[in-house]
Amino acid sequence: MDSPARIDVHQHIVPPVWAKALDARGLDSGGWAIPAWSPRGAIAMMDQQGIATGVLSVTAPGVHLDSDQDGRALARAVNEYGAEVVKDRPDRFGHFASVPLPDLDGAVAEAVHALDTLGADGVVLMSNAHGRYLGDPHFEPLWAELDRRRANVFVHPAQPPMPLLPGTPAPLADYVFDTTRTALNLVLSGVMSRYPDVRVILSHGGGFLPYAAYRFSGLTSAVVDPDRGAEDVLRDLKRFYFDTALSASPSALPALLAFAEPGHVLYGSDWPFAPQDAGSYYNRFLESYPDFTPGQAEAIDRGSAEALFPRLTR
Repeated sequence: MDSPARIDVHQHIVPPVWAKALDARGLDSGGWAIPAWSPRGAIAMMDQQGIATGVLSVTAPGVHLDSDQDGRALARAVNEYGAEVVKDRPDRFGHFASVPLPDLDGAVAEAVHALDTLGADGVVLMSNAHGRYLGDPHFEPLWAELDRRRANVFVHPAQPPMPLLPGTPAPLADYVFDTTRTALNLVLSGVMSRYPDVRVILSHGGGFLPYAAYRFSGLTSAVVDPDRGAEDVLRDLKRFYFDTALSASPSALPALLAFAEPGHVLYGSDWPFAPQDAGSYYNRFLESYPDFTPGQAEAIDRGSAEALFPRLTR
């Protein structure tokens, strides 16, 4: 790629206040160490990987680490830090704001503040909040608020409420599972049909949702909810957007492209939690993939994200 063009919707930020809070509690990201991060280092990586702009988000375990009070304070500090990074380089960075779920009142207030005052490009939600999935009726007021603002919502996986497999950090297996679990929960709970103006981006190619979507839709209508047709379930599953982080591979990418609606696949790197060498591998596959339809590669790199983030349009 001659000059940076990609919009990376799955790029992480490590605010010092957040790293310090995790360290004080002996936490990491599902058994995955918290890497170093700086704006300078992020821009250097983006220049090497052909990325014009990275939309930054805090990863699991999010900002609600213990009490509601501490979660609200950490969310505000993290979001103010992210907003300053974007303010310094609005051409190179965007920002998904963190909210302290399962504290509903705190999450709604922080989403409103981040979107209306800090100018965030959307919000990031962990796939589960201390074991409560995103279709939980308790979270309905947050979805209503996000829908009113036609917000972009980036869903990042978290460790599911079960023990880690021995010797297997959550990002290797459990994160893929939990993305799929919360996406199906959003559909079966009706969130995706009740709130048509919110745009939900699933990490890592949607877990195994594209691969299993027709299983989900067929069994839902046959066994779970006979009054709900398979086409209705499938329509809601196809409302999701998907990023390519760690998913532009010979088996995952064809399944994703076969399922996703046109314009619903977005570029993602998962840096710095995914090493730069991994990013280079997936980029090479994207750049050499022979079966893109006309314009599809350009849409993944940039065009589809421009539709969600108009301020980044060239």
